Parts: sequence; C-alpha cells; structure tokens
Amino acid sequence: MSADAQAPTLAADAAAQSFWQRARHHRAFMIGSTLSAVMILAALLSLVWTPHSPTEIVVTNRLQAPSLTHWLGTDQFGRDILSMLMAGAQTSIMVGVVVVSLGASVGVSLGLLAAARRGWVEDLVMRLNDLSFAFPVLLIAILITAGWGPGILNAIIAIGIYFIPVFARLSRGAAQAVWAREFVLAARAAGKGRFRITVEHVLPNIVSVIVVQATISFAIAILAEAALSYLGVGSQPPEPSWGRMLSESQTFIFFKPVMALWPGLAIAISVLGLNLMGDGLRDLLDPRLARQR
Repeated sequence: MSADAQAPTLAADAAAQSFWQRARHHRAFMIGSTLSAVMILAALLSLVWTPHSPTEIVVTNRLQAPSLTHWLGTDQFGRDILSMLMAGAQTSIMVGVVVVSLGASVGVSLGLLAAARRGWVEDLVMRLNDLSFAFPVLLIAILITAGWGPGILNAIIAIGIYFIPVFARLSRGAAQAVWAREFVLAARAAGKGRFRITVEHVLPNIVSVIVVQATISFAIAILAEAALSYLGVGSQPPEPSWGRMLSESQTFIFFKPVMALWPGLAIAISVLGLNLMGDGLRDLLDPRLARQR
C-alpha cells in the first residue's frame, strides 16, 4: 500500500487514539459509561440467565424480604424482584434503541432536506415540526391506545413520533451551518448536486451532534417508557417493565417501600448514566466546550 493510501487510515487511527486518551480522563464520561454498561450487561445476562423466572408466580413466596434465595426479595405475586429488574432492562434498552433509531432516521432526513432545499420545502418541514411539538408524548400515547389499545409497540410509536421533530430541528440547524462553509461552496462550484453534497460533506460533519442527541434521547426514551408503563399504556403483563413494577408497588408503599426502591433506582441510574455519557461525549467531540468549563 502506498504512503498516500495509508495516510487516511493513519489519521483515523490517531484521532481514535486521541479520543480514548481524553475519554479516560473525563470523569463524567467514564461514570456515565460505567453505569450504562451495567444496565447493558444486566440485559444481556438476562437473555441467558436470571436467578428465577421473572414471570413465575409463586404465591407462597409473596412479599419475602431479601435473602440468599431472593437477593432483593419478592413482590406481591411471589416473583423474584432481581430477575424482574434484569428482564426489565431488556425492555428499556429495546425501546430506547428502536425509538432513537426511528426518531433519528426520519428526523435527520427531514432536517437535511429542509437545510438543502430551503424555500417552501423548509417552511413545510418546520411547520410540521411545530405541529408535532403541540402533542406531548403522553397525549400521543393516549390517542394511539384509544384506537389500537395499550402495548409496548404503541408506546414505541408514540415516543418515536415525539423524537422526530427533535432530531429534525437539531439536524437542520447544524446542517445550515455546514452549508455556509467554504468547502461546501467549493463543492457546489465544482458542480456537485445537493444530494451528493449532503451525503458526502454535510452529514459527516454533523454526525457528532446527532450522536450526542441520540445518547440523551435514549435516556429520555427510557424515562418515557417507564412513565407510560406506570400509567398502564405501555408494556403489558407478563412482560417485565420497570415502570409497571413501580405502578404495582404503590399499593405496598407504606407496607414494603423497598419494592418501589429497586425499580426507581434502576430507572434513575440508567437515565443518569446516559445523561452523563452524553454530556461527556459533547465535551469530547467538541474540545472547545471542555476548555470553556
């Protein structure tokens, strides 16, 4: 391989090495990554092993205190709380991945289209975005469940619709800044079309912004899914869910408050970890922010 061909690869390796060197010294990023890794590992482990079946009802074991058999105790149906927490992590991660993928793919496409075409196309996209912001995620979920009933799929659709205008507005603003750069003007002068410029020049330069927003949106999606499940319009029994565990524990809040403590901690730790990781990524991908702090 020639020296010219090796140069881009060497530059990419150097950039990656520099990123990880700075990441190891960024406290918020490391704490957030560790907390997020714990949630992911719990979900992956639950695919092959849990201390007990998360859906098995054993009435004789109901409301047991933490023990060597049930590390975090059991609920009112005799289900193992630790097993339910581990299986509930699957639901939260699945919802976060699908919702962020849906919101980012549609929203970023609309934002790039608005920045590239301008004129009436941009006005139409942004007015549709403004209309979407008028409907909170809870209202969207209620409207969907009124027609198709409650369920995790309808919750995903509701949360995904909510995130589309968020990504569209963000990507449009970031793309407009790139369109004003000199290298984009040079590409237009060279005869490149808007679609090619968007794919080759604009999108690669706003990926870091989208990644940071996706991380933060992941945390909001987990919180939204827990809220919808708590209200009964999200995941349905017997599918484990942190939000529904909170809802079911409220009857025993004064008798056995620890039942509400564990799912509440799981939600709080997951959201905190993702927010810290997103904040760290913002600093690492834009070192100017780190210097300002």
